[in-house]
Amino acid sequence: MADNGPMQGLRPRIAWALAWCCAVAAPAAFSQPAGGLAPLSVSPLQDSIGQRVDACTTCHGTDGRAGPDGYYPRLAGKPAGYLTNQLLNFRDGRRSYAPMVYLLDHLSDAYLHEIAGYFATLDVPYPAPARPTESAAVLARGQRLVMRGDAAKGLPACVLCHGQTLTGVAPAIPGLLGLPRHYLAGQIGAWHNGRRRAQAPDCMADIARRLSPDDVSAVASWLSSQPWPAGGKPAVSLPQPLPMPCGGVPRSQP
Repeated sequence: MADNGPMQGLRPRIAWALAWCCAVAAPAAFSQPAGGLAPLSVSPLQDSIGQRVDACTTCHGTDGRAGPDGYYPRLAGKPAGYLTNQLLNFRDGRRSYAPMVYLLDHLSDAYLHEIAGYFATLDVPYPAPARPTESAAVLARGQRLVMRGDAAKGLPACVLCHGQTLTGVAPAIPGLLGLPRHYLAGQIGAWHNGRRRAQAPDCMADIARRLSPDDVSAVASWLSSQPWPAGGKPAVSLPQPLPMPCGGVPRSQP
């Protein structure tokens, strides 16, 4: 099991405390009255990665399915490299959200890789997409940007990086479906104003600055209205190199 920073010292203390409590309780538990009860069975203390990351599901939903308020994104099934990069970005100051920074501040690279790998293996259903409230023209504009880009603005199509099915590409590119409209728009806005950053060169920050507010609304509206394809998984590779270099992502796919 990988080193996990402060948890290394915490687990032995928890185990010792539970053992002490069990020892104190044992005489009472095993002293049966006449016609008494069966002895108390004490289960051994468990220590698994699933148990240790259970705190993540308080915000990110059961099995990392996403928070019910639409603010905390899905973790389950996203490429492990992408999840690792985001954990490193929070820990190392490229992303700023105080609760995440506090949780990750002292954790090692190896443990962050282990957390990411655990959530990447979870295969749980996606919810049905939200019913769109925008006009047909707005949705059509969003679809054009996602599928074809905008050469006049130097915007590559989203599918050139995130895959033709928009389910992401292993090892480090996330899918764009199954996310709420406000979350998608908020993340693009965070890249635009510098509150969210990635390893240099930060391709998403460059793209976000080329999008107008109407473009952002259109893209987020169309993406959030699309269902996750049945059996959809991150692609193994892209058919061509990325249209621009992105930090933390191999430009040439095998």
